[in-house]
Amino acid sequence: MAIELKERPIFVIGYERSGTTLLMAMLGCHPRLSMPEVGWLFPRIYPWRHTYGDLSVDGNLRTLASEMLFGLNQPLWGMSLNPATAVDEILSLAPERSFAGIYTAMHLRYAKEFGNKPRWGQKTPNNLYFVPQILENFPNAQFIFITRDGRDACATSIESAFGAGNIYGAAYTWNAANAFVVPFRQRYGGSSTWFDVGYEALVREPTRVLQQVCDFIGEDFAPEMLDFFRTPTGVARGKQRDHAPLGHSVSDQYVGIYKNLLSLRDQQIYAAVAGETHRKAGYDLPIEPIAISEQDKALWWEWDGRYRAARLDGPDGHLVFESYRDWLVDQRQVRKQKGIWSDQDATHEFPVGHPDEEIIVGFRAWKEWKDHFCIKRQYNKK
Repeated sequence: MAIELKERPIFVIGYERSGTTLLMAMLGCHPRLSMPEVGWLFPRIYPWRHTYGDLSVDGNLRTLASEMLFGLNQPLWGMSLNPATAVDEILSLAPERSFAGIYTAMHLRYAKEFGNKPRWGQKTPNNLYFVPQILENFPNAQFIFITRDGRDACATSIESAFGAGNIYGAAYTWNAANAFVVPFRQRYGGSSTWFDVGYEALVREPTRVLQQVCDFIGEDFAPEMLDFFRTPTGVARGKQRDHAPLGHSVSDQYVGIYKNLLSLRDQQIYAAVAGETHRKAGYDLPIEPIAISEQDKALWWEWDGRYRAARLDGPDGHLVFESYRDWLVDQRQVRKQKGIWSDQDATHEFPVGHPDEEIIVGFRAWKEWKDHFCIKRQYNKK
């Protein structure tokens, strides 16, 4: 069943490396808004709800709650929960026995512990692929989509420990994400459901843009949102190479970094892959696209996949997170073997079977290449 909350939930979405974490940190400093770390629950768990069986059965419901709660990138979102009783506590707060009920309980529990705030939000970049599903569960949800110049987003993706392996892979995923939301923008843009934010405007005129964001969500502007870098989230994230900008006050120094990070040929490849979407997003693109053959595409995509897999256990790699994602897939089959669900129960919901399924779910590397390189799982940080 749908859950219509008194305080409308806020979902910050956008292609990774576009400023979603920055906006999350800013909103989390608002005295009325609670914004936990990234969740990835809609992409990784929601389409496979049927594999948990009948949720009126306590054991099935507890399994779902456990995998949602203990599968967070940041353990328990930093909440002071006793692992032995955490599932019981979350379920006691759930308004209904469902994915949405558990999702609500997790965010309410976080909001209570960190500031006792009345309203929650969630930043997961790839929730951009699940706008209809989120609205089915939370009909009064509000979405803030942040767009960044794709060249800068692609450059930082390639430089990061968890992004694309080359410019073709980065341009492909940026284009896919920004093209995917066009129908949502057309349907909900201009309403109280959808609001667009430009990364460049946010970092150049943060007060003005945050005022607009607050107007959209129906909250008073709070100057403390600009102090995000002083918070535990800002301090912790700012120490990470991939999120260093969160360690200091907002700045436009990262606008146009592609000029130093992407070669002319990289920019030509980007223009060929994402040029149309780039221009429709309102950005200039003076570079002419290069001709790309199908053989080039196949080769670059293979190299992208190989690099993503090989990098998992490298410095700052996401091997622990990836291992848990793979474990979730394994557990579906374990439950099937136990008879909790069968092929007849399969709903084949999006993105199951989609060509970009692994991208949409948020895998950092593709199964083909993890298997090829015999990547060993690791469930604890060294």
